This record gives sequence, structure tokens and C-alpha cells, in this order.
Amino acid sequence: MTLKGPRTFASVASFVSFVSFVSLSAACAAQTPAAQTPPAPKFDGARAFDDLKAMVAIGPRPAGSPAIEKTRDYIRKQLADAGLKAEDQPFDAQTPTGTVHMVNIRATLPGQIHDKGRLVIGGHYDTKLFKDIKFVGASDAASSAAVLLELARALKGRANALPIELLFLDGEEAVVDWNHPSGTDHTYGSRYYVQQAKKAGTAKDIRAFVLVDMVGDRDLNIRREQNSTPWLTDAIWSTAKKLNRPEFVDDPWPIEDDHLEFLEAGIESVDLIDLDYPAWHKETDDLAHVSAKSLQAVGDVLVASLPLIETRLK
Repeated sequence: MTLKGPRTFASVASFVSFVSFVSLSAACAAQTPAAQTPPAPKFDGARAFDDLKAMVAIGPRPAGSPAIEKTRDYIRKQLADAGLKAEDQPFDAQTPTGTVHMVNIRATLPGQIHDKGRLVIGGHYDTKLFKDIKFVGASDAASSAAVLLELARALKGRANALPIELLFLDGEEAVVDWNHPSGTDHTYGSRYYVQQAKKAGTAKDIRAFVLVDMVGDRDLNIRREQNSTPWLTDAIWSTAKKLNRPEFVDDPWPIEDDHLEFLEAGIESVDLIDLDYPAWHKETDDLAHVSAKSLQAVGDVLVASLPLIETRLK
């Protein structure tokens, strides 16, 4: 991601039998426990932080590396443990340094409505490639993958209005430079995902996209992203205000990130990102500079905002 300018975008014997039936039915009803309301989804920031730590422990995880394959194995296992089936979307990306094999991973939570598309919540899980430092990407991007994994656990028992797809994107980071002359040395995973949806004629089924990126900062400060769809941004920020979450602030700024690939395809999208992070793309993006409390804030707001988002999409 990078800081950039916004883009434009129902006889007596019978009676006795009847009375007996009614009495029996009433007795059975009295013995049948009332249907229990499922507990409200609960996001566990500490558990999400365990995921973050596990990914950081793998080390640098750039696209195409053995380490990112270990990360995929971890993501797949956590999704399976949550009772979800992980689906790989592999592809070969053409980068300034040659072909790099990348893999998006997705898992879907069922919804009650099956003919109105799905809500996608995503984030990238690759780290920026550096040759001169050991970049473990605690916030960028272990935090986003950790939030997605905990959402899988928190939402699995929820009665979701629409299906919710959790999308782990590969190749958000530039292989060489975000501003490479090619203009495409970034957001490889989101670009491929959207291209395939357009090719299959299914882009219309992606009703909205919520992107989480760099949300682990110990001093979390998520500003409104100017390119993002206003009503979607408002749904999340108004929820944050009701929850008294000061981490979500109203100051706007424009960010180029994975959500732009969706916006350019006409898919309403919002980016939740804290780029006001001194450790961005530095060796200090480590465990000392991230916090479970920050993951909790983002998880709580996302879960609580779902009813507003679903009401708009139904």
C-alpha cells in the first residue's frame, strides 16, 4: 500500500379426541425447551495475537518464498480447525524480476440468503521483500491475516445474512517498487482475484469488500480512506463511535491498496488501514510495536458493523 491521491470512481367422540390431542400437544410443548438464541459473536484479540505471533515466528514471508508456503499451511490449518474449508486460488504473477508463483486463499461462512451474492472481508498475508533487513511484518501483514483467522472463529456460529468470504491475498507488496514504471508491481493477488471474477461474470456477486491492512499498530490510528465507498465507511465509523473506539478517527486521507482493484471493477469497498506507523517497512515492524488490544478494537468494530452492512446489502 502507499499514500496517494484519490481515484474517480395455516360428534362427542371426535370432540374428546380433539381435546385429548390439544392436551397432549400442550404437554409436549411444555416439555420442549424454547429455542435458544445463539450467543453473540465474540472476537478474541488475544487469540488473534497468537496467530500474529505464529506468523512472525516464521520470519520474512515474501511472495514466492518457502516461508510464505509455511504461512499458507498455518492459515489452512487454522481455518480447518474453525470448521471452514480453505480454497486455494493459485496463479503465476509476472513481476519486474520474472514469474512469481502466488496463491490467494479463501474460506466462506454460510449465509441465510443465497441469491444476493456475498460480502468479502480480506487482507494480504505476504511481507515486503527486503535484501538488507530482516522484515517480519508484524503489522504489515501478520495483523490482517490474524484478524481474518479470528473472524473465522468468531463468526462461524453467527446467522450471517449473506455468505461472508474471508479472503487472504498474496502479492500485495511490490516485488521491486510500488511506483515501478510497469504500474502493476503491487496488489497482484487482488488484481488476479477481480480479473477472474470479471472473466467468469461473477463480479456482481461480490456485493462489498472490506479490506483490513496494517491494523496491529500499538498506537492504532485508522483514518477514513478517501477512495473508499462512503456508505460502507460510514457504517464502520458510526459503529466505532457507538463502541467508543477512539482508534477510528474521522481525518480523511487517500491510500492506494488492494481495495482499489475492487473499486475499479465497480465493487463497493472500504480500506481499514493504519499507515501512520513509524515502523512501516522497517525492521522494527516487530512484536514490540504491535498489540492484541489493537486487533481487539478492529475485530469488535468489524463484527458489530456487520448488521448495518448486511441491511444495506439484503
